[in-house]
Amino acid sequence: MARPTKKKNDNGGANLGFEAKLWAAADKLRGNMEPSDYKHVVLGLVFLKYISDAFEAKRGQLLRETADPDNDLYLRDEQARYRVAEDRDEYAAENVFWVPEEARWSHLQASAKQPTIGKTIDDAMLALEASNASLKGVLPKDYARPSLNKVMLGELIDLISGIAMHEAADRSKDILGRVYEYFLGSFAGAEGKRGGEFYTPRSVVRLLVEMLEPYAVDQQGGRVYDPCCGSGGMFVQSERFVEEHGGRLGDIAIYGQESNYTTWRLAKMNLAVRGIDADIRWNNEGSFHKDALPDLRADYILANPPFNVSDWGGERLREDARWKYGVPPVGNANFAWLQHILHHLSPTGTAGVVLANGSMSSAQSGEGDIRRAMIEGDVVDCMIALPGQLFYSTQIPACLWFLARDKKNHRFRDRRGEVLFIDARKLGHMVDRTRKELSEEDIARIAGTYHAWRNGGAAGRAVGRVSPPGRNPTAGDAVPTVADVGSRGARPTYADEPGFCKSATLDEIRAHGHVLTPGRYVGAAPAEADDVPFEQRFAALKDKLDEQLAEGEELGALIRAKLEGVVVDG
Repeated sequence: MARPTKKKNDNGGANLGFEAKLWAAADKLRGNMEPSDYKHVVLGLVFLKYISDAFEAKRGQLLRETADPDNDLYLRDEQARYRVAEDRDEYAAENVFWVPEEARWSHLQASAKQPTIGKTIDDAMLALEASNASLKGVLPKDYARPSLNKVMLGELIDLISGIAMHEAADRSKDILGRVYEYFLGSFAGAEGKRGGEFYTPRSVVRLLVEMLEPYAVDQQGGRVYDPCCGSGGMFVQSERFVEEHGGRLGDIAIYGQESNYTTWRLAKMNLAVRGIDADIRWNNEGSFHKDALPDLRADYILANPPFNVSDWGGERLREDARWKYGVPPVGNANFAWLQHILHHLSPTGTAGVVLANGSMSSAQSGEGDIRRAMIEGDVVDCMIALPGQLFYSTQIPACLWFLARDKKNHRFRDRRGEVLFIDARKLGHMVDRTRKELSEEDIARIAGTYHAWRNGGAAGRAVGRVSPPGRNPTAGDAVPTVADVGSRGARPTYADEPGFCKSATLDEIRAHGHVLTPGRYVGAAPAEADDVPFEQRFAALKDKLDEQLAEGEELGALIRAKLEGVVVDG
């Protein structure tokens, strides 16, 4: 794909109001169609519009350059200019997909009101796949099915035709990318639990990325991996982070696996719309049983694996080399995911993983022993308790685990024997009746606290400097992080904040029985209970109840699984 030009603080002309209005219009056309089916109809068309716009932009550039007498590419003969504009090698040289005539958006738009529009779209998708090997098997091709309303299809084409119609090429591509991302999130919300299987909320992804800061490492483009990548949101935000901090698209190498074929197709399209090259494998057997990237050692791993999976086939993996800290229980995959991720980290790699709160304190089936071994092995760097109601797929409270293979390396200070705890349960704001989001200020506060601790340590100690993309760290290479927002470049320091954050030693964690729940360490905020409004106290009690209920659900599931295995002698 062509590399978009990044404009600082440029949103490509697409603000939230624009995207929301477009979604409302598209959703209105859905009628009685299920969101899970409609998703592929709409996203496939947005993708086709993006591919066609990128191609037409490059084609127009070639025609202008070959017709300009002052340009080195000038050609007198008009037919020769046309041949250059239709030369596939010209597009391949700039990573632009070749779009045959029958797949160009202008052809679809001209046929939008025809009763055969469904077949026209299917033919366009087939032609695109035939012309671009990397798209083979990726695009939806069932627009001609009788159950799909052809009038609705035509109206959708008209709606999508208006996206960025009068914008320059780079701005048009950026707007279409934003629309695709916004629609992914909106479909996840419309699908509820099923939607959460392919989409991690954007604010959670943003927090993971800002915490890990996926720069290139030692001039060797940083490797980013997600073993259960869903629709690819972790990768989109990682590339965006690099661009926003002075790097270029492609500075990091991206790898992923996804077991759901339909979701894998969404990820491939999502990354293509963003112009991101990636090695994303469809792995029907899953990362545990057929690791498609066994030799990969990543610098950054970001993952939101499914919570508390009980049927992950663990009984067939009792002797696996990945279980360095203990064999995970057959009835819960949480600690299998953590150890799989540690296995794939490079010697200085770091990871951010979303898991259910129970993983921080559970003791059944040997989970407590594995957690203790990980803590004593000093691979746990930071634990964050998240607010409730962040996710589409579950109301189970969640947390973030940050892992580090080597807490003493050249990039940050020596953090051996320490773990940072952050209790962020009181952060976030409601965006609708059922769901919360973390604000930019929330993300800045959490990530800034981690960076100050990781880079500088205790209050009064200078924050370390982080090398920008492609450069080795030197005394003069300072890169501002989210923590610097509003500080005009001042290097932040870290200090424990009662009720929010605490840097704990291994001895302190041992004293708590190797439980990693942040609330046990950060203590209470400096306020008397009577000074806290009832609403806040009630919310805190509800969070605690949710956590206990979640742990109860896990225990109940385990008991039921054990009972099912009991053979009753009749």
